[in-house]
Amino acid sequence: MENRALIIGASGIVGSNLADQLLSTGWNVSGLSRGRTAVSPAIEPITADLTSPESVSDALSGRTFSHVFFTAWARQATEKDNIRVNGGMVRHVLDALGPTGGVSHAALVTGLKHYLGPFEAYATGAVPITPFREEQGRQPVDNFYYEQEDRLFEAAQRYGFSWSVHRPHTIIGFAVGNAMNMGVTLAVYATLCKQTGQPFLFPGSAAQWDSLTDMTDAPLLARHLEWAATSAHARNEDFNVVNGDVFRWKWMWSRIADYFGIEAIPFDGEMRPLENRMQDAQPQWSEIAARFGLIETDVGKLVSWWHTDADLGRPMEVLTDMTKSRKAGFLDYQSTPDAFFALFDRLKAQRIIPG
Repeated sequence: MENRALIIGASGIVGSNLADQLLSTGWNVSGLSRGRTAVSPAIEPITADLTSPESVSDALSGRTFSHVFFTAWARQATEKDNIRVNGGMVRHVLDALGPTGGVSHAALVTGLKHYLGPFEAYATGAVPITPFREEQGRQPVDNFYYEQEDRLFEAAQRYGFSWSVHRPHTIIGFAVGNAMNMGVTLAVYATLCKQTGQPFLFPGSAAQWDSLTDMTDAPLLARHLEWAATSAHARNEDFNVVNGDVFRWKWMWSRIADYFGIEAIPFDGEMRPLENRMQDAQPQWSEIAARFGLIETDVGKLVSWWHTDADLGRPMEVLTDMTKSRKAGFLDYQSTPDAFFALFDRLKAQRIIPG
């Protein structure tokens, strides 16, 4: 049977890399979104308002897919709204496709806030001991990840398909206009520092500077999603997914600085969030973009200061265990510095940052 994938969020950092991976191995790929961002011409675009069950049902009427991948979320003002909106999107898609009988597997991408709690209650409870393991379960707080999981589990039971849940750490990958994109944010920050003479200061906490951590390369996550969708050993399981190496930001910060040919300023213990310091970024970026002929002059479409601040400002060690995936058969590995450098090279090649 032909593998026919529907990707929710095919233009995002996860969805676009997943589409590339599936296309490279012969899948037929469609992408469902509101249509605000273009997808690869190799993907069939399907437009719908994911918050409307009628819109989703109309858009998917008469279509069948063997696999569904949820790789997007819609940020709301409160966690209760996140629960309502993002849980609803999962329910609307699966209620539209489930009765067709064609779905064999549905995958959901969430993240380590499964263990840390949502942004508005970030790490306020008893955070599990690191490295995080899947059996540590849920935190006793409202969390839209849990709502999405419950809607996935409910639909899988009702319609008879298998499921997988994937929990990456901070994702490194190419995407423009993504709300959670540390790699591109750091590339823009380093470029601003280089071109304006600002110091390349670490914006986060002492805990993040000194502690061990890890990250997730978007192409590796894409391979993990395909593996779980096609492996009997991964059915109806939740998995952490990270690169497989560990580092400290006190080491990585100088590697990133070296790539851009700037000085990494030693961290002095004071947090300096980017969102507070990048007030002049737009006019500065406009000038840089004009000088180097860059294709994106709106810095707001490239950076997510708030999300990078949240990740680098965590007050505790964040480290992930991959044993469950390894034992189930997923053995891929990715060097995190190489993932950063590959992203930076692509940003230069695409004229997002100066070459």
